[in-house]
Amino acid sequence: MFRFANIELLYLLAAVPVFVVLFWIALRRKKKMLGRFGDINIIKQLMPDSSSERPIIKFIFILLAYISLVIAIARPQFGSQLKEVKREGIEIAIALDVSNSMLAEDIKPNRLEKAKQAISRLISRLQSDKVGLIVFAGDAYTQVPMTTDYVSAKMWLSSVNTEIVPKQGTSISSAIELASKSFSPDSKASKAVIIITDGENHEDDAIDAAKKAAEQGILIYTIGIGDPKGAPIPMTSESGVTDFRKDSEGNTIISKLNETMLQDIAVATGAVYSRANSVSFGLNSVLDDMKRLNKAEVKTKVYSAYNDQFQYILGFALFFLLFEFVILERKNRYLKNINLFK
Repeated sequence: MFRFANIELLYLLAAVPVFVVLFWIALRRKKKMLGRFGDINIIKQLMPDSSSERPIIKFIFILLAYISLVIAIARPQFGSQLKEVKREGIEIAIALDVSNSMLAEDIKPNRLEKAKQAISRLISRLQSDKVGLIVFAGDAYTQVPMTTDYVSAKMWLSSVNTEIVPKQGTSISSAIELASKSFSPDSKASKAVIIITDGENHEDDAIDAAKKAAEQGILIYTIGIGDPKGAPIPMTSESGVTDFRKDSEGNTIISKLNETMLQDIAVATGAVYSRANSVSFGLNSVLDDMKRLNKAEVKTKVYSAYNDQFQYILGFALFFLLFEFVILERKNRYLKNINLFK
């Protein structure tokens, strides 16, 4: 496992292009000043030991030394010891609706993207809890199994879209059933499912699935995303023309938030329902209610010891500075006639 202990210091590398521009300006100014004394070619003949290449070479070595020094003080490290850490937390399965109706733009930029942004913020707030990600439409699929690797979870979350599932539709019960099976079987930690959907369930009896989950001690929190009045579902044709999805009779399909069913699902398990809007996504009320859940020991493997590797990078910096020091700006009068490539 590789990391920088002081990664914020890498911002100092932003000064590199500034140094390059300043050096270029200095060379231009030097050339302009020499031009004031006469023809530049004649002036070069009067200064046979002068070199136009050596200052550039010296600058390159100084620049390489600076880059190496910045990387060194940022302290590159490699994880050398992987050990099991025990923490107290709960297990959370997030089920995200990726049906086409989630592309409706009654919440900007659209329902799905707004949900992904909220989930990412939720994962960033977790500390000792395990989290898993399930996507569902006509069927449910595990995107991220239960883990404490929040970085990987957010990476997989970013790739979620409506085309990630082969079967469209909305089967909330499939999401509940899969989420119920995703928890660690021997864990005593509280188990919670967060379903984020517009609630347009077309496939099955989601409330019955919620009651079965409740029998296993699983709480199902629901977050409804969308407008009860409904919104059309945009689609882009192969030619790049944007239109709205239509039914078999040519009428524009309006996707409406089904709050009643989502409320019934949450109530069936003793959890809470929240409605998302453009200002607030409703996660705060869910997280506040989760505080009452019993936490249990959660085992995870982490890198606990890191070895500094800055010494090698610092060696490069000293090497570049040494070369810059031995290279003179003027040609050496004793060595200038030696041609190593002759």
